[in-house]
Amino acid sequence: MTSRTKTTFAPPVMEARRWLDGVTFPDNQPLINVSQAAPVDPPPAPLRAAMAAALDLPETHLYGPVLGLPALRHELAAQWSAHYHGIATPDQIAITSGCNQAFAATIASICAEGDEVILPTPWYFNHKMWLDMSGVTAVPLPTGADLIPNPTAARALITPKTRAIALVTPNNPGGVEYPAETLSAFFDLARETGIKLIVDETYRDFDSRPSPPHSLLSDVTWGNTLIQLYSFSKAYRLTGHRVGAIIANQDLLSEIEKFLDTVAICPSQLGQRAALWGLQNLRDWLAGERAEILDRRAAIEDHMPLIAANGWRLMGCGAYFAYLEHPFAESSATLAPKLVQEIGVLALPGTMFTPATDPSGARQFRVAFANVDRAGIEALFTRLASLDWPLATPVSAA
Repeated sequence: MTSRTKTTFAPPVMEARRWLDGVTFPDNQPLINVSQAAPVDPPPAPLRAAMAAALDLPETHLYGPVLGLPALRHELAAQWSAHYHGIATPDQIAITSGCNQAFAATIASICAEGDEVILPTPWYFNHKMWLDMSGVTAVPLPTGADLIPNPTAARALITPKTRAIALVTPNNPGGVEYPAETLSAFFDLARETGIKLIVDETYRDFDSRPSPPHSLLSDVTWGNTLIQLYSFSKAYRLTGHRVGAIIANQDLLSEIEKFLDTVAICPSQLGQRAALWGLQNLRDWLAGERAEILDRRAAIEDHMPLIAANGWRLMGCGAYFAYLEHPFAESSATLAPKLVQEIGVLALPGTMFTPATDPSGARQFRVAFANVDRAGIEALFTRLASLDWPLATPVSAA
């Protein structure tokens, strides 16, 4: 009998880190690590001070409510409602141990073994891994050259076993921001067919648009269809404290509570207090973080001409990610370790984000640029431009 964990692949980021074993990087070409979308800097000093003060509270060290601290649920509900010009109430909020757990809890609460969930490709690999381990079939929805999923194509994939469509916007790995009309069309499709629409908005705080990215929460019946997921990790640099959230109707959260109680009992008390303090006090600081990320996004676009002349193509760019199509003959799975060895760049191949049967991943790389400043981005593109590997045969000449 195959165990649950053996139904899926090894964690991609951990696999990529092993490519660094035994490799040394000269002083004039240090490693450029664009493999993982996690801020490496600690939380800002005022937040760290608030966290230190929270350590003196006895309740910080005790179990708390399974669905999270009431104050955090109230604050997030108020800010979510204001941001989306809709209504989310505290009893429609659950706090989780990170956004990956939010997805896992949601799937456990809406799916049984043998069910199906539609995932646009390239997909977020941890979503695929959890579906595998849950005995739920991930149905790939190819997105094409613009990386935007098509609701009409999704409709053709819906079967009696389909329980949800899961979208990530701004997208991981593609970086693209899904248009509001795309999300509305998927919401209408999910409502019409009686399935759930899961919208993972881990990178919402770095969306380039000044207005709300969608209006789904303004529909008074949103709770029958929509499930939103969120992470505090990127906004406040709390990756190690694991704090995420689910926004869904109260009946579903009653089911999700069973999962959360069994897996973790409650989210980290310290992490939740940090998230609450951040929501209440770091609006201006977060605006500065967003501006910096948007500038790094612009730097990616500014430096694309360095490699576009060699046949590279920028497929998507936004939030923490750029998604690139390379011009070389070999698969990105083969080339990714060579990037480390030859030019000191650690990036993830597109094969980690696509089904084994999809050849497009072999032509793609994900670049996570949140920890690389403008100078580092210029160095990255200069190194990529230096590659002289054999090129793929043009389709027209095949």
